[in-house]
Amino acid sequence: MNKILLIFFITICFSSYSQDKTEVKDFFWGKSDTFKTAIKIPDKWKNESAVIIYKYEYYDYHNSGTKVVYTSAYRQRIKLQDENSVKEFSEFSFKDKFYTTKGYKYKEGTTFLGVKIVKPNGDEIEVDVDKEAKKIDNQKKIAINGLEIGDVIDYYYYSYEPFTSEVQNFDPVENTLGDVYPIMSRKIKFSIEEDFYVSFNTYHGAPELKEVSSGKKHTKTYELEAHDIEKNEFPRWFYPLAEMPCYKFQVFFARKSGFAIPAYADVFLPKGLVSFRKTVDKNDIYDYYEKKFYAVFDLGETLKFLKGKTFENEEEKIKAVYLFARHQYYTQYIESAVIKEANIFNSYSMYKNPLFFSDERSFIYYFMAFMKEFKIDYNIVLATDRNNGSLDELLIRRNLTPLLRINTPNPLYLEYCNPFSMPGTIDHGLENSKGYIMDYVKNKAIQNVEEVNLPSTTAKDNVTKVLTNVSMDTDMSNLNIKRTSAFFGHFKKDEQNSKLKFFDYVDEDYQKYGTERVIDKVGSKSKREQYNKEFDALKNKLKDIQKDDEKKSLSSEFDFEIEHPTINITNTGRYGDNAPFSYEEEFVIKNNLIKKAGENYIVEIGKMLTNQVEIDKKETDRKNNVYMPFPRAFENEIVFEIPDGYKISGIEKLNKNVQNSTGEFISASILKDNKLIIKTTKKYNNYYEPNANWNKIIAFLEAAYQFTQEKILLKKE
Repeated sequence: MNKILLIFFITICFSSYSQDKTEVKDFFWGKSDTFKTAIKIPDKWKNESAVIIYKYEYYDYHNSGTKVVYTSAYRQRIKLQDENSVKEFSEFSFKDKFYTTKGYKYKEGTTFLGVKIVKPNGDEIEVDVDKEAKKIDNQKKIAINGLEIGDVIDYYYYSYEPFTSEVQNFDPVENTLGDVYPIMSRKIKFSIEEDFYVSFNTYHGAPELKEVSSGKKHTKTYELEAHDIEKNEFPRWFYPLAEMPCYKFQVFFARKSGFAIPAYADVFLPKGLVSFRKTVDKNDIYDYYEKKFYAVFDLGETLKFLKGKTFENEEEKIKAVYLFARHQYYTQYIESAVIKEANIFNSYSMYKNPLFFSDERSFIYYFMAFMKEFKIDYNIVLATDRNNGSLDELLIRRNLTPLLRINTPNPLYLEYCNPFSMPGTIDHGLENSKGYIMDYVKNKAIQNVEEVNLPSTTAKDNVTKVLTNVSMDTDMSNLNIKRTSAFFGHFKKDEQNSKLKFFDYVDEDYQKYGTERVIDKVGSKSKREQYNKEFDALKNKLKDIQKDDEKKSLSSEFDFEIEHPTINITNTGRYGDNAPFSYEEEFVIKNNLIKKAGENYIVEIGKMLTNQVEIDKKETDRKNNVYMPFPRAFENEIVFEIPDGYKISGIEKLNKNVQNSTGEFISASILKDNKLIIKTTKKYNNYYEPNANWNKIIAFLEAAYQFTQEKILLKKE
C-alpha cells in the first residue's frame, strides 16, 4: 500500500456517530457517491503511473455530553496505469481495534477498511476484508489479489475514537494539497460542534476552506475543494510546506460550562473564543506567552558548582553552567531510565527530590532563575523550523521552539538540552530565519514582542574532515583501511547519535562533575554487586549491537559488505566550542575495488570518497527551489601506499575543479614518498538556492560523483 498515505491517515484519524459497518460503507459508496462510475482520466495524464480520480478527507468532532467522539475518514479512488502503481496498492494494513490515547478515560476505538476493484468495463469486485485480512503482530494486513494495469482501486479508512475529557489538544495536521500522483478532484470536510476550536489556513495558492450549511443547529461545517491538481515532486533538499499549495490545521476541545480554558492549552485559541481562526501574529504570541515562563528553580547545586571558580567573562561562565546543567538535570538520569526500563531495580527511588529538565519550559525556568540571580540581561526567542514555512505562515503552536538569547557582547543562544547539545548552537532548522523576541519585566511578564533575525553559520563552521590511509595486502586482493574522522558544527549531532551509546557519555559526565552513579547509591553491598552484574550484561549486549551497527553503517557507505571493522572514539565532542566529535576506524575491503589486468592491477581509488550524490536524468529537470539543511564542507585526504615494485598511472583524472556561487568540488593529487596523496574539498555555500541555480549545484555534484568513478593503474615495474 501507499505508505505515505497510510502514515498520513494514522496521524489524523475523523467522526461520525455510527460504528455500523453497513452505514460506514454507505457513507462512502452509497447513493450520494458522485464518483461511483468515474473511471476515465484526462488524456494529459495517460502516461502517469497512476491518477487519483477522487481524494476525500472528512473530520467530525462531536461532543455528546460526557463523551467526546472523534472520527476521521479517508477515501481514494485511483486509476492504476503501470506495474509500480499496481504493486503500490496491492497490500493494506490497519488496526481494526485500538485504545485511544486521548482524554482521561481511554476507550476502545474502531477502524473500518473498505476496498473494491473496478475493471475497465465498469464491473466491480468488492474485497471481503473481514474474510481476507490476516492478523499479523498487532495489526491486520490484506493482500489485494487480481489487481491489474487499467483497474481502478477504490478504498477507504474510517476510524471511530470515543473518549472522556474536559479539555483535549488534537494533533496538528500539515500537508500539501497535491500528491505524488495527479488528482482530478480533492475534498476536505470538517464538522465541529460547540466547545471545539479550529485553527485552519491554506497557503501558496491552495483554495480557502469555506463554511457551508451543516443542517444542524449547533454544528458548523467547512469544506475545501480543489480540482485538476498536477502531481507533486518531492525532490531532495526541498521543504514542501515552504512553497507548495498546502494546508495546516489543529483542533482544540474545552467544555465551556463552568470550565476555564487551561493555561497549558497547546494551541493559539481563536480570539474571543470564536470557533475558527486563520492567522497568528505577534499580538497572539503576546497573549499566549504573557505569563508562560517564570524565574523559578532551585539553584543550590549550581551555586555549589560555581563556588571558587573564575571565568574570563560572562559568556564563558554561562557556557560552563549550561554544560553543568546538561548533566545535573538531564544526563545523570539517563542511566537510571535505562536501568528502570530493563527492570534491574527501581532506580528512581535512589533520588531524593530529583530535579530534571522534563521539557523546554523547565529548562527555561532554570536559566531565567540563573539570569535573575546573577543580574544578566536576556530575552526569550520563539522560532519555527524553516521546513514549516515562513514566520508569517505560523499557525501551529507546537511549531514554535523557545530559545534563550543571552545579551553578552556576542549574543549567546541557548536551546533546550540533550546529551549532545552545546551552548551557542541552535538547531540548524532554526538558523537563518526570523523569530519573535520577547522582553521580560522582572523576570515574569512580557513587555513586548518583536521580530528578530536568528543567527547563521557558514561552511567553515560545519565541516567533516576525513583522513583515509589505504594499503594493499601481500596477495594484492584486499585493501586495508585506517581512517580518522572529525565532525564539527552541525555534523556532530547526527554522528554522535549514531556512534555513541549512553554509557559512552554518561560516564564521561560522572567523571567531569564527580557525580555519584545511581547504582552506587544502593545501600546494600550485595545488591550493588548484583545490579552492577546485570547492568554490565546489558551494556555488553548494547556494545555488541553497536558493533553490528558500525559494520552496517560502513557497508552502506561503500554499497558492499565491509570486513573486520573496529572503531575507537577519540573525542566525544561534548565540551568546548570547537571540540570535534572524532573517531578512528580500521576495516578491510575484500574482493572489491581491485581488478587484476595481466601482471597489473586496477584500483577504484575514487570509491574511497564513498557514496556521492548521483543526479539522474529525472532530477536534472527540477522545478522546485533548493532548501539546504545548512552550509557545509567535506574535506578528505586519501593516502594510498603504492606497493613495492609498482608504479601508478592515471592520476591526472583525479584532479577536478568546479567552483561557483552555490558551492564547489576540488580535488588534487600528487605522488610523494611512494604514496599517492589526494585531497578533496566539497562545499555547499548557502541555506537556499533558487531553482535557477540548480544547474550550478549539479555541476559540482557531478564532478564529485565522477571522482568516485575514477581508477588508477598499478603497473609492474
